[in-house]
Amino acid sequence: MELSKKYIHMNREKGKAATQITLDDDFNVPDTKPDLIRIILDKGEIRLDETTITQDHVWLKGVLKFSLLYRSDQEEGRINSMSGEIPFQESLAIDGANEYDTAKMRWEMEDLSIGIINSRKLSVKALVALEAEIDEIYDEEIITGAEREGGIQLLEQTLSAMELFLAKKDTWRFKEEILLPSNKPNIRQVLWKSVQLRSVEMRLMDSQLNIKGEALAFVLYEGEEEEEHLQWIETALPFNGMIDCNGCSDDMVCDVSYDIAGIELEAKPDYDGEERMLHLELVLDLEIQVFTEGEDQVVADLYAVNEKLTPVYQEAVFEKLLLRNASKCKIAEKMSLDKNQEPILQICASEGTAVVEQTEIVEGGIQVEGTLQINILYVTADDRMPVASMKDILPFHYLIEVPEINRSCRYHLQTGIDQLTTVMTDSSQVEVKAVLNLNCIVFEQQNIHKIKEVEEEPLNMEELQESPGIIGYIAKEGDQLWNIARENYTTISEIVKTNQLPSEQIKGGDKILIIKTVG
Repeated sequence: MELSKKYIHMNREKGKAATQITLDDDFNVPDTKPDLIRIILDKGEIRLDETTITQDHVWLKGVLKFSLLYRSDQEEGRINSMSGEIPFQESLAIDGANEYDTAKMRWEMEDLSIGIINSRKLSVKALVALEAEIDEIYDEEIITGAEREGGIQLLEQTLSAMELFLAKKDTWRFKEEILLPSNKPNIRQVLWKSVQLRSVEMRLMDSQLNIKGEALAFVLYEGEEEEEHLQWIETALPFNGMIDCNGCSDDMVCDVSYDIAGIELEAKPDYDGEERMLHLELVLDLEIQVFTEGEDQVVADLYAVNEKLTPVYQEAVFEKLLLRNASKCKIAEKMSLDKNQEPILQICASEGTAVVEQTEIVEGGIQVEGTLQINILYVTADDRMPVASMKDILPFHYLIEVPEINRSCRYHLQTGIDQLTTVMTDSSQVEVKAVLNLNCIVFEQQNIHKIKEVEEEPLNMEELQESPGIIGYIAKEGDQLWNIARENYTTISEIVKTNQLPSEQIKGGDKILIIKTVG
């Protein structure tokens, strides 16, 4: 007997591990910087420099990069800034991991606390969550047909499954030069900078992945002219780029994760040699998976009337696309200053970070719980403290509607900020409006008993000859001609022909005559 086989290329989770680490260190203010009086704004991020996988372990090496804007003791140049790094090494245990695997890494800054020990010394403490996930790519075998001398009866069923067409990591770079407006003075020193992504979209095209969105760049700087000492510039830079995805087409299913791998925003001389240009370089790390949706006729059962065939079954899991959903979650809240904070004269810039803290499959969809972390830098009327900041954490709740979802489904959620606006309502209150992108792809798990192999052995002719050659049978509810024909060593076509049935369907109470084909 010859079995026809096909291999479906798929991926699955091999292992996952998560940990929390505490980073704690003291830093001296550099000799070139003035004394600290008060911290205005701070932020931190994790940069993973090296990921090494050994047997059952993932080893990480990286740094916590922090920066702060502060009020100094100087009359001139009251506002200053400094930055630093805390290196770390950590390992996560994942059973079965080996040197040939590749890990997907995620991090989250759960808490960052920067305090003043004295005017020349800082205390930096951070609580960081790290997660490593390893996927493995494999081929699942299915039986699509069978042939043998003497004939064979096949019961087929349709299998709808996603097949992995492409899995790759890639890097995309965006570079832009920003010229200062003519009414802005030259840059003496950059004090604070930020780059945020807005409205990021990924779309699969023929042999390419299109990346589109906006980079919102903000720089607070010290101007060269004394009468216009503190200056800032904010600009939105649209980007549109392509990543090669050979062989892909726009009708395939694409699942992309992206993270900011690096940002450089530095002042540089323009063509006249004056510090009037900002150079931006943004690097995105991409995890790209492309799937095709296919249908195959799979052999679910088989038998022969002149030989005993015993299928050996094996449990297998296949996936099919249940839903792709691009949801928008709207947030509208008000933020108020603490009593001891300086009143707001003008908002300079707003930074936002959307953090998903919990997701759960519920009836009708996926319940998402998270927070929007807001930092606002603003101008005050106090010359001793020309800029200040306010921050808040705004919770959000959203149900991504997936009507046919169940707890065995697998899903991937990518969160980002589509829009963020902050408007003064008065000198002590700001209205925040935001729209979050919740892009979700959901796969339905199918547990299938598939034929792995077929055992062949001769029929017991003595038993066959002792059984009746002709049987009268009254069908019961749920009976199928396949099972009746198989148990009685005949074929469906013979039963249909003998009984002149209009189709291969029978119902409870039908009377049929069965003539054994062998024995």
